[in-house]
Amino acid sequence: MRRVLLCAVAASAVIAGTSAYADEAAAQKWIDEEFQPSVLSKEEQLDEMKWFIQAAEPFSGMEINVLSEGIPTHGYESDVLTKAFEDITGIKVNHQILGEGEVVQAVQTQMQTKRNLYDGYVNDSDLIGTHSRLQLAYNLTEQMAGDWAATTSPTLDLDDFMGIQFTTGPDGNLYQLPDQQFANLYWFRKDWFDREDLQAAFKEKYGYDLGVPVNWSAYEDIAEFFSEDVKEIDGVAIYGHMDYGKRAPDLGWRMTDAWLSMAGAGSKGEPNGVPIDEWGIRMEEGSCNPAGASVSRGGAANGPAAVYAIRKWDEWLRKYAPPGAASYDFYQSLPALAQGNVAQQIFWYTAFTADMVKPKSEGNNTVDDEGMPLWRMAPSPHGPYWEKGQKVGYQDVGSWTFLKSTPSDRAQAAWLYAQFVTSKTVDVRKSHVGLTFIRDSSVRHESFTERAPKLGGLVEFYRSPDRTAWSPTGVNVPDYPKLAQIWWQQIGDVNSGAFTPQEAMDRLAEEMDLVMARMQRADEAQNVYGGCGPRLNEEQDAEFWYANGGAKPPLENEKPQGETVNYDELVARWAAN
Repeated sequence: MRRVLLCAVAASAVIAGTSAYADEAAAQKWIDEEFQPSVLSKEEQLDEMKWFIQAAEPFSGMEINVLSEGIPTHGYESDVLTKAFEDITGIKVNHQILGEGEVVQAVQTQMQTKRNLYDGYVNDSDLIGTHSRLQLAYNLTEQMAGDWAATTSPTLDLDDFMGIQFTTGPDGNLYQLPDQQFANLYWFRKDWFDREDLQAAFKEKYGYDLGVPVNWSAYEDIAEFFSEDVKEIDGVAIYGHMDYGKRAPDLGWRMTDAWLSMAGAGSKGEPNGVPIDEWGIRMEEGSCNPAGASVSRGGAANGPAAVYAIRKWDEWLRKYAPPGAASYDFYQSLPALAQGNVAQQIFWYTAFTADMVKPKSEGNNTVDDEGMPLWRMAPSPHGPYWEKGQKVGYQDVGSWTFLKSTPSDRAQAAWLYAQFVTSKTVDVRKSHVGLTFIRDSSVRHESFTERAPKLGGLVEFYRSPDRTAWSPTGVNVPDYPKLAQIWWQQIGDVNSGAFTPQEAMDRLAEEMDLVMARMQRADEAQNVYGGCGPRLNEEQDAEFWYANGGAKPPLENEKPQGETVNYDELVARWAAN
């Protein structure tokens, strides 16, 4: 999930040149000059690297190719860690970076053609339902205990990975190894929210305190307040909301990344709703067979909550965002936010943190002269259909994935690289560059205690138990590449004005059911999905499903009283845990 930041990554302390051979001296040089700080002592780091040197001997001199999307974390891996890995192991890695949609397309193409395009992918855990069903990816649990035992690090420590539950299939097996992880949170200008004049004006107009919005009603009130009442701060026109709406693939994940469930469209259950997930797809508890996305089949993709979610996205984008935001794509929305003229953003990925803490000298107007953030991150508010116990937000877990169409020796060399870039020797340093934590030990390292005040709440969030309430797409989605491409086209028709939110979501739900019907036929005829392909429910009218655990019926009032919480009290609660 997500997502691609087209920004240059200036990796500091890069060691010039590479040695022509792998040895302990090279490892020690990298440990001393680049891989600090670390949760390990330098002696422990060298011991870990000695294992890599030995395990890599059968593959020394090999050249492999891996692919990932372009966030700063992967830029650091591509620019710096490939050099270190070659120095230490003798294995050359071509770490290519493309847009996320292109990465998914490459994965899909290799799965369909069985041709080895890349030896390893950083592929979002959103595909766990796909990989566990199609069985086209190496089952890491089986490989680590079997053919890849000799190339599996004794210090891997899977229990230290925060997102390991999201890369585990319904069969209990691990299919992907987390490499970077980030949540979708709420972002706001704390310096503006703390102004006494603005607090008094907001309280007088709306009757409650200006603060972190708990529900969408409050978010909407705050957006209206800054856009239509405040209008200008320090001579600059300001706006109460930021988003994007260009008809492009990234518009799809803008919605599948839990937007419908944030509105309340799914069922209760964590990490994903049961039986209805954040895509609106129904799959009964204890089953592995998706039963439909349409309200008529027991799903919720075109139900009242989902339609409400799309309507509010479109409405807020037009009424409260800066001019032109409706034509922005995902990649344009980040630099726009850094201009410093937006009060809040309901849908903001923490992968942006590395860019949002850049100094003012680099064009970032959301930090002060000393580089301290003027903004903070907090939990995203939920819509009126949301109930306690439902999923509250999305978390992206970009994860190393190896396809069976890759020869085992090449896959094992890539597996070594994946373990290297996620190793305890490397991970704290990498986390400081990309700020996409994967290891609990890294986020709790003392260096992040020191840096936390400059990161706007990121460290506090990832040290809190709340982090588990944000989760990726789950196993209800039977074939992510096939279904994901439907979303952006239908949502794009709302932004263009071609269809109403209801019409667009009706078309989306119907098309998902048509695609899943084809999957069902393929599974029944050829066992393509291992017996876990869709088994669609017969259609019933909406009232039947409203009364029998399907989509939630329409609310008479979709704008309840706004509710906010004080940010400092929220952070204190995180710290107490």
